[in-house]
Amino acid sequence: MKCCILMGSPRKNGNTSALLAPFAEELSFQSIAYEVVRLYEKRIEPCTACRTCQKDWEGFGCRWDDDASEVFDKVLACDLVVLATPIYSWYCTPPMKSLLDRFVYGMNKYYGGEKGPALWAGKHVALLLTCGYRPEKGADLFEEGMKRYCKHSQLHYAGMVAERDLGYDSVFMDTEKERHSREFARNLALNCR
Repeated sequence: MKCCILMGSPRKNGNTSALLAPFAEELSFQSIAYEVVRLYEKRIEPCTACRTCQKDWEGFGCRWDDDASEVFDKVLACDLVVLATPIYSWYCTPPMKSLLDRFVYGMNKYYGGEKGPALWAGKHVALLLTCGYRPEKGADLFEEGMKRYCKHSQLHYAGMVAERDLGYDSVFMDTEKERHSREFARNLALNCR
């Protein structure tokens, strides 16, 4: 099993990275190969819905010449995609949103004259999130959006771990959050093979 972790945090040592560390360590313990792609280090243009990608049913086919095609190849080569992101205004960060918009067209060849394939059909998608509100009020909208996204794209939604940050004067990571992160990785290793 191979995992591609799309890291949507602008901070290399922020809360999302802290939550990801035990998750990734547990993936290694479970003999799952993974790669972390830091989206803030990539140039990812926003989708313009030009539908150029719909002309190529075998590849990404996007008009933009940026780093999204490299990420596309990494996602196609894996079995599990993990979206690791802080929640900003009840949704993922800008580079992740741009990538998701590009992928809904570039991976799903549904929008041309004929309905084509979903190039990534059958892959598993999991969410590893941090937010400033209680997860049921801070991460719920993104989770619901991703459930619909997965259904539309013929992907398997594999679940979410979302942890709350109580503010700048508090310590984010604790043993309970680490336990949740590790258990989530173990469950994914068991259920996404």
